[in-house]
Amino acid sequence: MNSRQSGITLIGFIIVLVVLGFLGFMAMKLVPSYIEYMGVVKAMNQMATERGNDDIEQARRQLAFKMSFQYVDDSTIKPKDITVTRMNNTPTLRVAYDKRIPFLYNIDFLLHFDKQVALRGAAGAGY
Repeated sequence: MNSRQSGITLIGFIIVLVVLGFLGFMAMKLVPSYIEYMGVVKAMNQMATERGNDDIEQARRQLAFKMSFQYVDDSTIKPKDITVTRMNNTPTLRVAYDKRIPFLYNIDFLLHFDKQVALRGAAGAGY
């Protein structure tokens, strides 16, 4: 009787596990930053629908307050990363920041996040 075996060898299985482990480690490092960014986006969308963003300092304080409820770390976004400008006679809130994540030895990930929303509910004074 000839029996022919099929399947993966032990060495092939170990190689697959190493690749999956490496990708899983990358995901564990990167996913929290993207979840944090989703919190920033949610806070910005809330700001876009509210009134009372009369000046940039007040808008920064409001955004920082809203981001604290979204579990955004205070050290992630600095006040210089938040700008309010006018585009087509509409005040626009923009948050642009970089986040550096250590990976292995001297290898880091550098993530760049940039989002802007129109402040439709704003009175428009002070920009």
